[in-house]
Amino acid sequence: MTEAEKEELEKLRALIAKVGKPRRRVVQRKRISAPEVLNEAPTYGSAFSRGLRIELPGYSLLFISGTASVNEEGKTAHVGDFKAQVWRTFRNITALLASEGATWYDVVRTTCYLRDIDRDYKAFNEVRTQFYRELGLDPLPASTGVQAKICRPDLLVEIEAIAIIPKEE
Repeated sequence: MTEAEKEELEKLRALIAKVGKPRRRVVQRKRISAPEVLNEAPTYGSAFSRGLRIELPGYSLLFISGTASVNEEGKTAHVGDFKAQVWRTFRNITALLASEGATWYDVVRTTCYLRDIDRDYKAFNEVRTQFYRELGLDPLPASTGVQAKICRPDLLVEIEAIAIIPKEE
């Protein structure tokens, strides 16, 4: 660690110690996973959950982390095949949603990260449109497309999703 990093870490630890644990009730959170299609990120050194379920009065929120064409062993699936990566990404998100009793009909927002938006957006939109049509999804989720460096050079697309599930009365 550099001296600057050490200094910042020390100040961060002091701030955390000062703030302490919350004295109020913390929102209920549960980790979402779908090991049958993709592994847990910490198994290959990344510090995030595949998704979180937040319980609120009357409904639950699902926050699906940026999900890509990663298989159950944590390896990139379909290296170099953009459209196949998009399909695998949709399959992974579908499994994460299903693990919590949700579907794409519950998804209200997506953020779509493309490594090369100029080159790949048309192909991305073709796959997404076909997928949503096959589901009969209407209205469509709100969505934003962004060019971004994704965590691995062989991953070409990554999608985040937010879903809302009403609670049974």
